[in-house]
Amino acid sequence: MPAIGYFFVSPEQITGERVTITGPDVMHISRVLRLGPGDVITVMDGRGKGYRVRLTGTTGTAVEGMILEQFIPGGEAPLKVTLVQGLSKGDKMDIIIQKGTELGVSCVVPLACRRSVVRLTPAKARERQQRWQRIALEAAKQSCRAIVPRVTGVMDLPAVLDLISPGALALMPWEEEREFSLKAALRGQSCGEVFVFIGPEGGFEADEVAMARERGVLSVSLGPRILRTETAGLATLTMVLYELGDLGGYPAGNAR
Repeated sequence: MPAIGYFFVSPEQITGERVTITGPDVMHISRVLRLGPGDVITVMDGRGKGYRVRLTGTTGTAVEGMILEQFIPGGEAPLKVTLVQGLSKGDKMDIIIQKGTELGVSCVVPLACRRSVVRLTPAKARERQQRWQRIALEAAKQSCRAIVPRVTGVMDLPAVLDLISPGALALMPWEEEREFSLKAALRGQSCGEVFVFIGPEGGFEADEVAMARERGVLSVSLGPRILRTETAGLATLTMVLYELGDLGGYPAGNAR
């Protein structure tokens, strides 16, 4: 029987051959999809393992199932890409996180920049992080990811620069860069981790770029046209994964 539905659980929800699903997915399974005992679903543990699970029972608060098969899902690039995205207005961050997850980003870091119009209190920042993490989860389900990208709390530039590990490639598309292209930066690279820094509306200030350069970040040009902040990150992410992500010649997967 083919699996219907695609869900993420934490490893703690898998005990031996049994799986317990809780939270909003309970209503989605029982009320929206109308699944019950005997139906088979796909469950991911968020750490790269997948399971075919036959449902054995449902209640108002939990869905129980028995593991039929464990498998290692495909589709995840061996390259880890962290998108450091300048805080943007309106629903732009929602769109960036959703589409970035579909494309294959591993982590998203919301970045408070000098030119960021959005200013969040600590409480509002925590609320936004929870919202953005839910968006990443739903996008990971829709695109059949093996993992759910992590969305961190809002960080400033010095703190993010401290995250860059030795050997990682760090790129900062910047409209003032005239000589060094993204294509040149990716040529001949063989690394396991890439950081992509994208400014907010208005871009990065020159001293922010200088600070990043001092820490080994490469400022690159994306070409003669100026891209919106919600376009620049997704375009760069796609090109990086295509060139370095070993996706078998496919830039972003299959549409549906």
